[in-house]
Amino acid sequence: MSEFKKSINNIFMAKEYKNIINKFVKWVTLGGISGVIVGCFIALFLNSLVLGTKLREENQWLLYLLPLGGAFVSYLYVKIGKNSIKGNNLVIEAINDGEENIPLRMAPLVLFGTFITHLFGGSAGREGTGVQIGASISGFIGRVFKLNNIDYRILIVSGVSSGFSAVFGTPIAGTIFGLEVAAIGVMKHEALIPCVVASFTANFTTMLFNVSHSHYNMGERMTPSYSLFIKIVLCAIAFGLMSRVFSSLTHYLKKLLSKLFHSSSVKSFIGGIIIILLTFIVGNRIYLGLSLDLLSNSFTHEIPNSAFLWKTIFTSLTLSAGFQGGEVTPLFVIGATLGNFIAPFINLPISFIAGLGMIGVFCGCTNTPVASFIMGIELFGVNNLEYVFIVCIISYFFSGNGGIYSSQKAFRPTIMFKDEIEEKQIV
Repeated sequence: MSEFKKSINNIFMAKEYKNIINKFVKWVTLGGISGVIVGCFIALFLNSLVLGTKLREENQWLLYLLPLGGAFVSYLYVKIGKNSIKGNNLVIEAINDGEENIPLRMAPLVLFGTFITHLFGGSAGREGTGVQIGASISGFIGRVFKLNNIDYRILIVSGVSSGFSAVFGTPIAGTIFGLEVAAIGVMKHEALIPCVVASFTANFTTMLFNVSHSHYNMGERMTPSYSLFIKIVLCAIAFGLMSRVFSSLTHYLKKLLSKLFHSSSVKSFIGGIIIILLTFIVGNRIYLGLSLDLLSNSFTHEIPNSAFLWKTIFTSLTLSAGFQGGEVTPLFVIGATLGNFIAPFINLPISFIAGLGMIGVFCGCTNTPVASFIMGIELFGVNNLEYVFIVCIISYFFSGNGGIYSSQKAFRPTIMFKDEIEEKQIV
C-alpha cells in the first residue's frame, strides 16, 4: 500500500506535472485578461458600426465625404501609425516570425478608421478590425508582463481568436481561426488553452454590452443522394474559384493603385471618388458598408444576378484604396449572393446554397477550412453539417495557395497531382 501511495505521489508531484499546472494557470490568467479587455473594445467597435451605418442611411449625403474620410485616415496612418498600416499582415508576421511588435496604437487607429469607412459608405467588413484590436491589446499585455518571444507570439494568437470570436459571436470558430490563420496547413496547438479562454471570455464580455449578432437559416436538412453530392461539389468548386477571383483582384488593385498614386492619402481620395461613381452606375446603395440587408435577402428570395460581382468590385476597390475594415462580412455577402444566383440552375433551395456559399467563399479566401466548418455549425446548426464540410474542403483546395492574407505561410501544394510541387516551408 505504501508503495502504491508513493507511486501516486510521484505521478502528481512530478516536476513535469507542476510545470503543466503552472502553464495552465498562466495561460488561463493571461487569456482571461486579454479576453475581457478585447471584449470591451469589440463591443465599443460593433456599436460604433451600428451608429455609423444608421447615420449614413439617414443622411445619404455622407457618401460624398468618403474621399475626404479615406484621405484623412490614410494621413493618420502615415503620420502616427508606423507599421500599423500593414494591418492583418503585421499580425500574421508577428505570429510567424516574432520579429514585429504590434503597437497598441493599432487598436484605436483601426477602430476609428473602420468607423469612418462605414460612416461614409466604403464596402468593408469587421473581422480585420476585430483581429487587429485583439492582437494589439494582447501584444501590449505581453509587453506589460515581459513575456519571452514565444509566449508573446502565443498571446497574440489568442488575441486574434478573441477578436474574431467577439465580432461574430462564434467562440469555437474564433478559437480555431486564431490557431489556423497564420500558416496554411499548420495549426498552432501550443496556443490552444489561451485561445479557448480568450475567445470565450471576449464573446461573453461582448454579450454583456447587449451586442447582437446576425443569424441565418439554411432551411431543413437535405436528403442525401448522389445527385445532391455532385451538385454540392460543383458549387464548392465555384465558391473556391470565386475566392481566388476576389483575392487576386484585391491584390492586383492594391499594386496598381500604389503604383499610380504614391501618396496613400491621394490613393484613398481617388478610390473614394471611384466608389461614388460606381454607386451612381449601379443605381442603388446596397453594396455600401456591410450590406447586411443584401446578405439577409440572399437567404429568402432572388436578388440581382450580378450582386456577387458588384460586391466583389466594391469591396476590392475599398480595401485596395487603403480604407480600413475587414473582408469577412463582404465575403459572406459575396458567397451568399453567388449561392443565390446558382441555386435556381441546380434546382436546390436558395437558403441552402446561399448558406454553403457564405461559408465556402470565406473558407477559400482565408485558407481556414477547419475554422470555416466550425463557423458553419455555429451559425447554421448541425442539420447539414456534412455538406458544409464538403464545401469547406473543396473550396479550400480550389482556391489555391492564394488568399486575402499575403503574409500567410504556405505549407501545402497548390495542386496535389502535379509532378513537381513547390512548397513554402514554415520557419
